[in-house]
Amino acid sequence: MALLFTVVLLVFRLEGEKPNIAPTGLTDTIGISQKVTLTISDTKSGIKKIWVGILKDGKETVLIEKVFKKTGLLRGNDIKQMPLEVLIEPKTLGLSDGKALLRLAVWDCSWRQWGRGNTSYLEKEIMIDTKPPEIEVLSSHHNIIQGGAALIIYRLSEACATSGVRVGSHFFPGYAGYFDDSQLYMSFFTLGYDQGTDTNLRVVATDMAGNEVSIGFYNYLKRKNFRADRIVLDDKFLNWKMPEFEKETGTEGALLDKFLKVNRDIRQANYESIQKIVSDTDKTMHWKGTFLRLPGSATRARFAEKRAYIYKGSTIDHQVHMGVDLASVAKSPVPVANSGRVSFVGTLGIYGKVVIVDHGFGLSSLYAHLSRISVQKEQLLQKGDILGYSGTTGLAGGDHLHFSVLVHDTFVNPLEWWDINWIKNNIVSKIEQAVP
Repeated sequence: MALLFTVVLLVFRLEGEKPNIAPTGLTDTIGISQKVTLTISDTKSGIKKIWVGILKDGKETVLIEKVFKKTGLLRGNDIKQMPLEVLIEPKTLGLSDGKALLRLAVWDCSWRQWGRGNTSYLEKEIMIDTKPPEIEVLSSHHNIIQGGAALIIYRLSEACATSGVRVGSHFFPGYAGYFDDSQLYMSFFTLGYDQGTDTNLRVVATDMAGNEVSIGFYNYLKRKNFRADRIVLDDKFLNWKMPEFEKETGTEGALLDKFLKVNRDIRQANYESIQKIVSDTDKTMHWKGTFLRLPGSATRARFAEKRAYIYKGSTIDHQVHMGVDLASVAKSPVPVANSGRVSFVGTLGIYGKVVIVDHGFGLSSLYAHLSRISVQKEQLLQKGDILGYSGTTGLAGGDHLHFSVLVHDTFVNPLEWWDINWIKNNIVSKIEQAVP
C-alpha cells in the first residue's frame, strides 16, 4: 500500500506540464502609464510563483513578485488560474526612455527541477516612450461658418497612432500621404450647423505609446442663420410613398404612423449607414477645383433647413434637411460633382436610389432620389461623368436631385464647394503655403 501511495504521489507531483502565460494589452511601446493584464494558469499542480520585471540599462526592476503557499501534498495548491494586472509607469519606476526588455516568469508546484517546478518564461523587447509628440500647425487661417468646412495642415514630430482635429466632442482624423514629407498631415474638419461660435477647436495627436498632445490654433467661427420650411403632407402623398417602405414598416397600420417611422427611425438608420460608408476613405485626393452642380437646375431646398411637417393643419414632426435639392427637367442626367471613387450604389431608405462618391481624405458627395444609376461600386469617375438620372425615389415629392457633401461623417454646406473663391482661399492656398 505504501508503495502504491508513493507511485501515485510521484505521478501527480512530478507532472511536467508548464504553466501558461497569456498577456493582454502588451504593445511594443510603453508610454507614461500602461496596464498589462496577465492570465496565468496551471491546471495540474497549481501556481507557485509569479515574477515580472523590466531590464533597462543593465538594471533589473521588479514589478511584481508573488509566492503562493502549497495547500496539500497531493494537490500542490488550488490556484489553477489567476488574472493579474501589471501597471507600468516608467517615470515612477525611475526608467528612462529607450529600449528595454520586459520579462515574465511563472513557476508551478510540480516537484520537477528538484522541487523548483515547471517554469514558463516570456520576454518581449519594448520601447519606453514617455514624451508626447509635437504638433506644428502650418496653415495660418481657419475661418469657418456654421455648417461649413475647413482644412488644416500640420506637422508631427513622430509617427502617431491617431491625429486630427477635435471640434467640440467631434473628432476629424488627419492623414499623411498628400505631401512628399511623411510628417505633414492634412485634416478636413467642420463646424456643425448646430455647433455655436464658442465651440473649442484643438489639434490632437496620440503616439504609438499612448502619449497625447492637444494644442489650439487660430480660428474664426462665424454664426449662420438657417431657413425654416413647412412641408405639408396629404393622404395622396402618403398613399403614393408609403408602399415603397413596406419592408421596414409592414403592410398593417395607419399611413401617418408609417410615415413617422420612416421620417424618424429610418432616417436615423440611413444616416448611420452613410457614416459607415464614408468612413472608408481613400488616402488620395481625387478631386480638383470647384464642384459641379446639376446643370440648368434651380434650388428647391437648402442645407440645414429646419423643416416642420404639417398634416391636416397640425405639426407632426421636425427634421433638418442635410443637403441641397436641385430641380431641372424630369430624369435629368446627373454629373459627378468632382473626380472620385464610387463607394456606394444602391437603395437607401428616405434617399431612394443613391450613389456616394469618395473624393479622398474624408471628403464625399451623395446623390439621392435617382430614377436610374449608371455606375458601379468602386468605379473611378472623372469630374462631369454621368452617374445616374434624377427621379422621385425615396421620400421625394417630385423629380429632383438631393445633393449632399460630407466631411468624414458630417454633412456640410455644398454651396462652399461650388464657389471657386472659397476653394482657392480655404483649400488651394493652404496647400501651396505648406509646400516651400
